Amino acid sequence: MATSASQKIAANKPWLKSYPPGVPHEIGQLEFPSLGALFEDACARFAARPAYTLMGKSISYAELLELSSRIGAFLQSKGLEKGDRVAIMMPNILQYPAVLFGVLRAGFTVVNVNPLYTPRELQHQLTDSGAKAIFVLENFATTVEKVMGKVPVEHVVVTAMGDLLGGLKGAIVNLVVRRLKKMVPAWSLPGHVSFKAALAQGQGRALAAASVTPDDNAFLQYTGGTTGVSKGATLSQGNVLANVEQNKAWIEVAFKDRPEPEQLVYVCALPLYHIFALTINAVIGASKGAQNILIPNPRDIPGFVKELAKYKVHVFPGLNTLFNALMNNPDFAKLDFSSLMLTIGGGMAVQQPVAERWKKMTGVPIFEGYGLSETSPVATTNRFDSTDFTGTIGLPIPSTEIAIRDEDGRDLPPGEVGEICIRGPQVMKGYWNRPDETAKVMTEDGFFRSGDMGFMDENGYVKIVDRKKDMILVSGFNVYPNEIEEYAVSHPGILEAAAIGVPDEHSGEAVKLFIVKRDPGLSEQDVKDWCAKGLTNYKRPRHIEFRADLPKTNVGKILRRELRG
Repeated sequence: MATSASQKIAANKPWLKSYPPGVPHEIGQLEFPSLGALFEDACARFAARPAYTLMGKSISYAELLELSSRIGAFLQSKGLEKGDRVAIMMPNILQYPAVLFGVLRAGFTVVNVNPLYTPRELQHQLTDSGAKAIFVLENFATTVEKVMGKVPVEHVVVTAMGDLLGGLKGAIVNLVVRRLKKMVPAWSLPGHVSFKAALAQGQGRALAAASVTPDDNAFLQYTGGTTGVSKGATLSQGNVLANVEQNKAWIEVAFKDRPEPEQLVYVCALPLYHIFALTINAVIGASKGAQNILIPNPRDIPGFVKELAKYKVHVFPGLNTLFNALMNNPDFAKLDFSSLMLTIGGGMAVQQPVAERWKKMTGVPIFEGYGLSETSPVATTNRFDSTDFTGTIGLPIPSTEIAIRDEDGRDLPPGEVGEICIRGPQVMKGYWNRPDETAKVMTEDGFFRSGDMGFMDENGYVKIVDRKKDMILVSGFNVYPNEIEEYAVSHPGILEAAAIGVPDEHSGEAVKLFIVKRDPGLSEQDVKDWCAKGLTNYKRPRHIEFRADLPKTNVGKILRRELRG
């Protein structure tokens, strides 16, 4: 009997049958040849709208276009050529998008740098990328000073927190940051240019048009620091533009029952140097003419909540740890959430108790998605028209294929755990100057091996069970830390939890659980009794350690490797 087309789809791409009505299975031709062209189009269409807001000061799309023109022209005047790498070492401040789009419009490649890097980490990234220039906030200039002479950087531009906040306000902010809060360690960078001087030098020059194609490099997005030496995922213009189109097709469903506001307001609490905020907030935000509310220090939860109170926010991208921390602030519950339309969780697993609490508090579910630096980043996400947290990372987005494979590269049937492998136009070109590392993660048929273990159900929804490297082996049984942690934090007395494997002479490895208490009276026995209720014997933690806090990356992911010691 002949197999129908729909039966073939169900067998090969089961997720397509679960797509929301009206969402295309594939994206079409890219609308723009480059990210610079996308940005210029957005600035023409949304010129008068506020694009970014920091500490009550907004800059419009028209102003951002002018600032980025000056930055791009300044860099071109220094002799940089198409494809040269320019590092950006700044938190979420107004200067970041000005530099980001200036670099891209001038035809250069952005190298995003975590401002909290140590000199050793910075030296590796600047040397590996071959960055010719760096823009840095003065708070972190001392780190740059320590590596100069050992890296290929020829041009250093130093900015201060208040440089784009306006005359008096900017001066006051800089005074507070430098003198009162003493947040700027002494530094000396002979030959550096101030941000304001760079703007002035670029003002009288025309930005030369760069003939950028979708195949040209847009970003070197460094990743893999948790698994060894950090590698630069080479993301082309087309990689990121494709992810924009994929996400725009998907997001339309969110406005099916509630019309899209004239201008969307995004919270931008995740750092723009991280791929999640970079694509979701900066690039997709620009394409939709959105306003991004910049939060330079999301760890200052009271300050963050005060800032949120000032705006009617529609889109809130975040991480599990951030959502959890906000809900533990009493003032957060007093905010007006009536305008909130979309909460997107990524970067790490969203825990069910956190998701349930968020929906109860805000009225909006957390839609969990999944991706990596290597996938620009979004590969899967939940339907934005569902009303509940699914506990999965959702469905592959348009033009994306997910295969679950065993160690020999064979496809596994629905329900079986294997490595999540991704193919689509958003998958990186490879690791910068590392063909050996690229070969390890790219399959012959073009799939990227994520290193995450998971399964797909018969409807195409994907569930992560854990990172390969984090898996704990207890007497031959695979134990996934995410499961232990999610169950542990469902106890009302537990604020945060992290599970690792420790050597055990009887079982090979045993589970050790690190806990941050919500209830000061919580005891080790309380935790063990709780785990005995919901976890089979080999999954139960044998060792409990209470901590005041857990080590996290600057983005908020819990660092299990540091707990392993």
